[in-house]
Order: sequence, then C-alpha cells, then structure tokens
Amino acid sequence: MFDILDTVDDWLRQGKNIALATVVETWGSSPRQAGAKMAVTDELSMIGSVSGGCVETAVVQEGIDGLGDHKPRLLHFGVSDDTAWNVGLACGGRMAVYVEPLDKDWWRAAADATRQNRATASIVVLEGEMAGQKMLIDAAGTILYGTDGLTPGQKDALVEAGRVAIERRKPERATVADLNVLIDVHRPLPRLIIVGGAHVAMALHSFARQLGFRVALIDPRQVFATPERFPDIDCILHTYPDKALLDLGLDSDTYVAVLTHDPKIDDPALKVALPSPAPYVGVLSSKRSHQKRVERLTAAGVDPHDLERVRTPIGLEIGAKTPEEIALSIMAEIVAARNGALV
Repeated sequence: MFDILDTVDDWLRQGKNIALATVVETWGSSPRQAGAKMAVTDELSMIGSVSGGCVETAVVQEGIDGLGDHKPRLLHFGVSDDTAWNVGLACGGRMAVYVEPLDKDWWRAAADATRQNRATASIVVLEGEMAGQKMLIDAAGTILYGTDGLTPGQKDALVEAGRVAIERRKPERATVADLNVLIDVHRPLPRLIIVGGAHVAMALHSFARQLGFRVALIDPRQVFATPERFPDIDCILHTYPDKALLDLGLDSDTYVAVLTHDPKIDDPALKVALPSPAPYVGVLSSKRSHQKRVERLTAAGVDPHDLERVRTPIGLEIGAKTPEEIALSIMAEIVAARNGALV
C-alpha cells in the first residue's frame, strides 16, 4: 500500500473515480504476491502493479468496467509455460485478482493507519451476495472501518481471523463464517537500528532506506555519527546503546546491527537487544572476537539461549570485502530474517 498511497490520495483530492485491484492468491512463479495493489482512474492513469505483464491490461479494463457498473469482480488468470513470459506470469504461474471501485471511506481509514505505522488487517468478501463487504481492524481487534451488511456474528468471526493473520504477518484467502474472504495484512514499516557509525554503517543506512526501513543510529562518539555522514536518517543518538535502545524501544519489527568492534559499546547493546522481541541481532566481528564476547556476556549474566541469537560474523556469506559489500551482505541477511527465510 505504501507504493500507491500518496498517488491515490492525490487522485481523491482531485475528485477522480478510482478502481483498486489487489492480488488475492498466486500459484507457481507469479512475480507479485498476495496483497500487491494497483489503482487506476477512469482516465486511465495507473499506479502500482499486480503482475508486471499484460495481465495488467485485462485488470485495468475490468477496473474501468467496475467503475461503470459499480460492482466488484474476482478475476482468475492462468498461463501455460510457453506463453508465460509474454504476460508477466513466468514459468506458468496463476493468480487471482480482486478488482473493485475504491471504497473511499475504507481507503481513508486504511491510509490513516498506514501513516501512523499501525499493523492492520483489511478483510473483504470476495464472492457471493455479500461480495464487497469489508472491515479494517488493528492488531488489538479494534474495528477501524466496517460496511453495514455484516451481521454481528460475522463481524466477530472476521475480527478474530484478522487478528490471527496480523500475528502471522501475511495475507491469506480463507473461509470465515461461510464467507470467502481475503485477509490483507499491512505490516508496519520495519526499523533498523545501527550501533556504530563507521563506513559500513553509512552504506548500510543507504541500502536500508532504499528498502523502506526507518533507520536510527546510535554512537556515543559524535565524530562518527553526524547528519553529514548519514543524510536523511530518522534519528541519531549520541548516548551509550544500553540507554539509547531502551529509549527507542525494541519490537518485532526492529532489526539491530552492532558494528563498532568496541566492547564498551557492543556489549551494552547486546545486553539490551538479545532479550528483546527484535527478530535479528547481528554483530560485526570475527569468530575469535565473538568467543571472547560470549565469555564476557556470560560472566555478566546474559542468558546462554539469548547469546545463541547473535548473528556473527554478520551478514550472508558472499565473500564481501569492501564496506559496501559488507553492508549488502548485512542487509540481505536482515531481509531474509524479515521474510522468514533465514536459517
């Protein structure tokens, strides 16, 4: 949703009629996953993508038709191997796409939650007499928006299904209270906290920003952590990490990269980060240096199970040599952790 948010808001301010397409399901090697969105106006302006191929052409036409008859539609596309590349569904992929006239009240509620960086689930009925009925809930199960056609029992069931999907962190198609629905999960923007402002940190900050991460830098050494070295960074803290990390707060969408090589800075950072919900804690060091670190932290009372969470040497093994290559390997490992692909 982030990739189309500002453009759709602009279109709404201009009074344009808008259709919204959302990928419901994919099979095979479709290049876009469930939840991907594309919006189109009746003047044929377009933002976003559902496939990257000529499936878009069919979806745009269905969106225009939907603006004419005010009805949503569930589309299915299936492509054989020999024609797959021509239509953007490589290797014979298949997909289902839900196309609807944009519900402006729902959009405003969803856009507000997105800008507040809240986790939400948008639940829409895909087929049948109730097609187009929808709800928007947050992680606590609070209903942020709901259409009038749902019964109290259906709402309760959909809220619970949406809450579970938010915990699972991925969209899904499901049958809930005898309704065929898409539960589209919006995850908050991830945050990267970098401890130590050396050259690797500069490149890492740049990669993280390109991938949509919010970035914070902690370094008590002010000469390393300056706005000139880290332009457009969200915040810089010139305090020791045991205090700074507590001030920032660590949650399940926060990733920590410790890069100073200085035990006076690294060790306090790990004491706070390792027992936290942060799904990734990486440290730039050699195996020998890390063994000494384990001894120090064990003596300081850090739980051995927490110490096993440390990713070091930090980053995926790509033979990295330069600061930029090391930063690339770190960012790749963080993305793997976020996408559940880290082993």
